[in-house]
Amino acid sequence: MAQPHLGRLLQEAQRALADELVQGLAERGYPDVRAGHAAVFMNIDRRTGTRLTELARRARMTKQGMMLLVDDLEGRGYVRRVPDPEDGRAKVVRLTARGRRYVAEARRTLLAVEGRARRLLGDRRYELLRSSLEMVIGPEEEIEE
Repeated sequence: MAQPHLGRLLQEAQRALADELVQGLAERGYPDVRAGHAAVFMNIDRRTGTRLTELARRARMTKQGMMLLVDDLEGRGYVRRVPDPEDGRAKVVRLTARGRRYVAEARRTLLAVEGRARRLLGDRRYELLRSSLEMVIGPEEEIEE
């Protein structure tokens, strides 16, 4: 049997980590957030908010797809749309108090998931994995924490 290609391994690893994160967050009181919502939470400016078009650009998805995610999260009380202070015709997506609490809990949960991965791999292999992935991504890609 042929070995799975690198893309498939990376995809499956991402899914496993995302599933663990979603399960951990559900156990911590956020059962209504899906892995796909990460496209919003990972790309929103926490203090000032972000225009929908910029969220879509950062997430590398269509404006329509991002709008569906934002609509869903707005309905669940995690974000709200407010007038853009720089352009009254435009809207900015901002985290609500619930959204900020979720982001804080997601960070704690992500640290726990990464800690489990570090224990599983050991410090040396974990750091090698991280540095290898950073090399594959390349210097042109800016990753925010």
